[in-house]
Amino acid sequence: MHTTANDEAEMQRVLPPNSHRQKRRSGFTIMELMVTIAVIGLFLGLLLPSIQNAREAARDMQCRNNLKQVGLALHSFHDMHGELPIGWDRESSGATAFGWASQTLAQLGQSVLQDQINFDDYVSSATNDRVRRQTIPLLLCPSDNATISFSLYPETEPALNADAETTSHTPVQLPASNYVGVFGTFDPDVFPNEPGDGAFMQDRALRFTDFVRGQSNTLVVGERTARKLPSTWLGIVMSGEDAPARVTGFVSRGPNHPDSDECEFDSRHFNHVNFLYADGHVSVVHDDIDHNVYQQMGKRQ
Repeated sequence: MHTTANDEAEMQRVLPPNSHRQKRRSGFTIMELMVTIAVIGLFLGLLLPSIQNAREAARDMQCRNNLKQVGLALHSFHDMHGELPIGWDRESSGATAFGWASQTLAQLGQSVLQDQINFDDYVSSATNDRVRRQTIPLLLCPSDNATISFSLYPETEPALNADAETTSHTPVQLPASNYVGVFGTFDPDVFPNEPGDGAFMQDRALRFTDFVRGQSNTLVVGERTARKLPSTWLGIVMSGEDAPARVTGFVSRGPNHPDSDECEFDSRHFNHVNFLYADGHVSVVHDDIDHNVYQQMGKRQ
């Protein structure tokens, strides 16, 4: 049977339109895949900072809650003893001293731990080995990424504490804390034997009536990160480096100030440091506070 040109043209019209074409592949092209990845990356870039900000806000709130518990403990201690704990209380030899927080452990719900401390012996003695390995989460700011303990080494410069007995107990491993008492407006490490003008000092306890500027206007405890100076709740070896500043700090230039001394207050929170006031309330002190106002807040009178 012979076909004519007209027959062939007719056959072309009735054949399926893709009968002579290669079938299309399913899935993404390289360009489509790259665009998809770029869009996902863009969304992640927008989402991650929000997640990080939310997490830091939660950590910041936890830090303030921790300080609130410290405030309740201090007021409970004051109600029981008629005074606040001593900033750092030297044992009989004068070689070591127990910090204010170690004296309030019962009020912080740590009475079992407090009973384990031998306050009549060195902080660094064998009888206090177990205590030095204890961590108290309530006294750690969750925003700080410090370790739970640190080594207190001997002071490398000439001893500032002339009456402190130099012992072989340094270096000593101490449990960490982010919350230190306010010594006042000058460095407790430089003038440890001088009475500070703040809430906590060596071998002397204060009462709330001593805060003549008003309890709601007086800072008593603030936070400090390990990047500035590792601190402890337990106590110190007096011949250790910056020893008194391991349990107290001072207010001078301002919170998080880039030129501040290592014994001043700082945090990893954005643009502020959390502080406990003598009346028990907790509030932020912003980095841009006037330093004269800041110093007045650190004084008891």
